[in-house]
Amino acid sequence: MDFKAKSKTLLLSVLGVYILLVSTHKGEFWPFSIYPMFSQAGKTWTRALVREEVDPKDRQIWNESSLDDLPGQLFAMDRIGINQNDLANFISKNEEWTDRRIQGLRSYFKKPLQSHNLMIYRVQGSLRGRSQDSVEVSYIPYLLLTTDSTVINPNL
Repeated sequence: MDFKAKSKTLLLSVLGVYILLVSTHKGEFWPFSIYPMFSQAGKTWTRALVREEVDPKDRQIWNESSLDDLPGQLFAMDRIGINQNDLANFISKNEEWTDRRIQGLRSYFKKPLQSHNLMIYRVQGSLRGRSQDSVEVSYIPYLLLTTDSTVINPNL
């Protein structure tokens, strides 16, 4: 058997095994998974959390705290059509907050800002402990949106 025939046989064999594995696993087979639990397992993750009815005069709002100690009330983003993952990406990927980016963010919350102050938190989670068997979550106050202004956390 020559080299070309061996190569063809090997390629078809690998392709056949792959097709068999993918077809028996609902189209998913590691390492080609689209699910983050497989493709990004163990990495630090970032999400966004929005709280309403936050008092902008309270200096304590800029302190990192636990979920139970966050000021205000939880703001449900889906009630105004905001995808939580889109907001989290927007928050985590912006290092420099230009006027254009701030206005883009404010446009997400145009209607609620007419009557509420909103605090946006960057929520970061990671595995901790010696055997990485526990999850540590931090709630970092990031932006305070009021009716007429936007304040970036002065501690950042």
